[in-house]
Amino acid sequence: MVDTSFADLSLAALYDGLNTWGPSDDFYLRLVRQADAVLDVGCGTGQLLSRARAEGHTGRLVGLDPAAAMLVQARQGRPDVEWVYGDTQVHQWDAEFDLAVMTGHAFQVLVGDEEILQCLSAVRRALRPGGRFVFETRNPAARAWERWTPDRVREVTAPDGTLVRVRHEVHGGGLRDGRVRFSETFESDRWPAPRVSHTVLRFLDTEDLDRCLTTAGLTVLERYGDWDGGPLTPTAPEIITVATPAA
Repeated sequence: MVDTSFADLSLAALYDGLNTWGPSDDFYLRLVRQADAVLDVGCGTGQLLSRARAEGHTGRLVGLDPAAAMLVQARQGRPDVEWVYGDTQVHQWDAEFDLAVMTGHAFQVLVGDEEILQCLSAVRRALRPGGRFVFETRNPAARAWERWTPDRVREVTAPDGTLVRVRHEVHGGGLRDGRVRFSETFESDRWPAPRVSHTVLRFLDTEDLDRCLTTAGLTVLERYGDWDGGPLTPTAPEIITVATPAA
């Protein structure tokens, strides 16, 4: 479960600049504030848990991520949070958390059925009775990948002042077998050559998503289509799911 785009230190340092705090973070932060023990699966640079701790959260906060470079950023920000290197195949917990989250569309990096079921089952085991697992995946009906075109260039400034340009390009004609393959190119006038990573994301509709959740022993409590808590409609950008261990 690694997004190779940010697997090296110099690119990981760009992540927060490219993914600034927004409505999705506010949504998850409200949930974290209400929970005593929180597991953030695929925590990245740890923005969510770091903000919660900075605001005075006194409970247990654990961030799990398979990209060592991302955790370097997280540890620099908040050493008073438990930052764990690895994934749910390596690290497992037994009824230790009130809340587990997967933010930033991290769930979509799980591309195979077995990988998805393993992660969901591990999250279920990690939750206490009545605990909640909250995550989002892009609604495939909204076809977000059609906007990931090379002409859309984003700029971000690295910690050393280097200006970096970032662009995406989808390969293979878009959605195929529920997956989208794309490249992400980082380039700067100060670098000898661009840096290119390749990523595959899984797009699940609600039927397939619910099948996976049920198989893993999770029951859907709530579902939203946007970060304001709006209903899930055919054109809603997100499938935001709140699930709990089945009785």
